[in-house]
Amino acid sequence: MRICRFTTGDDPRFGLVDGAGEKIAEITGDPLYSRIELTGHTHQVDDVRLLAPVIPRSKVVAVGRNYADHAREMGNGLPTQPMLFLIPNTSVCGPGDPVVIPSFVSEVSYEVELAVVIGRMCKDVAVEDAPGVIFGYTVANDVTARDLQRGDGQWARAKGMDTFTPLGPWIETDLDVADVRLTSFVDGEPRQDGTTADMVFGIGEIVAHASAAFTLLPGDILLTGTPAGVGPITAGQRCEVAAEGIGSLSNPFVAAEPAGADPVVDEG
Repeated sequence: MRICRFTTGDDPRFGLVDGAGEKIAEITGDPLYSRIELTGHTHQVDDVRLLAPVIPRSKVVAVGRNYADHAREMGNGLPTQPMLFLIPNTSVCGPGDPVVIPSFVSEVSYEVELAVVIGRMCKDVAVEDAPGVIFGYTVANDVTARDLQRGDGQWARAKGMDTFTPLGPWIETDLDVADVRLTSFVDGEPRQDGTTADMVFGIGEIVAHASAAFTLLPGDILLTGTPAGVGPITAGQRCEVAAEGIGSLSNPFVAAEPAGADPVVDEG
């Protein structure tokens, strides 16, 4: 089942997306918190604005250096346990939304990642029990300010600024995550091409490790790391990230407006 969050210009709504990714059957309620029912209304995907399929009520928990090839390209060794860091939910944006590069940032990278959506409150989850707390999966771009990452010595600002976590296009609830192809493109040029089969720590291990430290709540997101091929992206370029079996999302990168200027809203 594919669940999207969308708007036609009014309040956000949820819907079920068909297998072709072309049509939305509108539903009532929030599928993470309440029973859903079909409203009888349908929409073409091209006629609506897709939003981030979930806005975490609590947090985004991300894993660093979870692909050996990416760790090598960044000049780092492999961690002995999942390397966790927190991202605020205010960093989340959706398909087509601009990723805004602040004036004090000079080096930005893209990172395609498989994102795990938690489905129920949980704590101290065993590896083998992880599937029971997962609602589904979506695609993420873990945008990173490399200059801040190096300068700060930790990753809160570098990865957690507003708009730095695009999610979408929808949540896939039925996905075999053992070998999911992940790709990224900048202005149509291929940059990353990897698979979740190469993760150092599997999704069950990530859920177990994260839930040992934090109570996970419905709608919380776990980012699972990125394969090799990350690189710079600048204002005026567009990045598309995709996960096989889910879909893709594309976001333009823009420079922050000068202080006092009217904000620019992407209606695409």
